[in-house]
Amino acid sequence: MEILERRPASKAPAEWFTGDVWWDVIYAGEEPSRARLNLVRFAPCARTDWHSHVLGQTLHIVSGVALLQARGGRIIEARPGDTVYTPPGQEHWHGAAPDAFMEHLVLWEGTGDPGVPETVWGDKVTDAEYGGPRA
Repeated sequence: MEILERRPASKAPAEWFTGDVWWDVIYAGEEPSRARLNLVRFAPCARTDWHSHVLGQTLHIVSGVALLQARGGRIIEARPGDTVYTPPGQEHWHGAAPDAFMEHLVLWEGTGDPGVPETVWGDKVTDAEYGGPRA
């Protein structure tokens, strides 16, 4: 057993996000583990780009109101204590509501194959998509 060294928070890359997003890498599994765990903080209106995960993704909302949408679906709201699972290959985005910061824990797995990406990134989420109807 060991206490892992804490890594400094870092700004999420603009090529994958719109708005101000910061993350703390809590755990980046070492073989044989492929687990990944980050705490991600979104400023109001900030969001990911459209993306999918080869092995799926689980989000646990810590604070604020999260907006999430699967391609072709309605935007859903998730609140602190809610956990949302996105299945492998489902294109989606997630981010903060317009009026508050939002934090979530995000859990996903690496593929174990350096030639296969964990996440496939797509287009930016437009303002019209972000402001679409909510479920």
